[in-house]
Amino acid sequence: MNIRKISQMSAADHVLVTAAVADAERHTSGEIVTIVTDLSDHYDDIAMAWASAVAFLALISYATFPEFYIGLITRLSGGWGHEYTTGEYVALLVTAVALKWVGTWLILKWTPLRMALTPKATKLARVRSRAISLFKVGTESKTEARTGVLLYLSMKEHRAEIVADEAIASKVAPEVWGDAMVALLDQVKAGNPGAGVAAAVAQMGVVLAENFPKGSENPNELPDRLIEL
Repeated sequence: MNIRKISQMSAADHVLVTAAVADAERHTSGEIVTIVTDLSDHYDDIAMAWASAVAFLALISYATFPEFYIGLITRLSGGWGHEYTTGEYVALLVTAVALKWVGTWLILKWTPLRMALTPKATKLARVRSRAISLFKVGTESKTEARTGVLLYLSMKEHRAEIVADEAIASKVAPEVWGDAMVALLDQVKAGNPGAGVAAAVAQMGVVLAENFPKGSENPNELPDRLIEL
């Protein structure tokens, strides 16, 4: 999936988040990975679904009130009447429905409208799916003790996910990350995504330090830097 990259973070945000990760990991054997993306999915299938729904409703309307639409065509053509054959009417019907579909699809190429018409549950599922996919690629089983955890923020969906490796997930229930999510989203809503990620990392560090305190050997196995996709 090719997601268009738009930088949401300043250089100062990168420094802030990197420092927050390094500080959190001083007290735990856990490893925190942070990823921020502009958009987790293009939702092209949502645009197609809406276009199909509009075209279907148009088809029902044309088929239910043929006299009205034939009269409309007659008026638009200067009032010259024409007796349409069944084949001609079907051709007009197919053309009109196709134009409705294409027109709706083109309108929904505008991302803000497409996002507004995408159900929240769909956005949540797509963000979760991409977070898990990225976790499997870059975090899962990448540490010897299986103590990696991913913080993933998708800006346009206004959604974030925390996905933990096997050892962490077995000890830390998902709801325990609630304070980190609140800290993140409060700052993101205020227009400070970098500060939000850093605040979330600090809260995650507290949870990890309680459950996975730093041992005598604690190599830095995953990158501290903020990753933008």
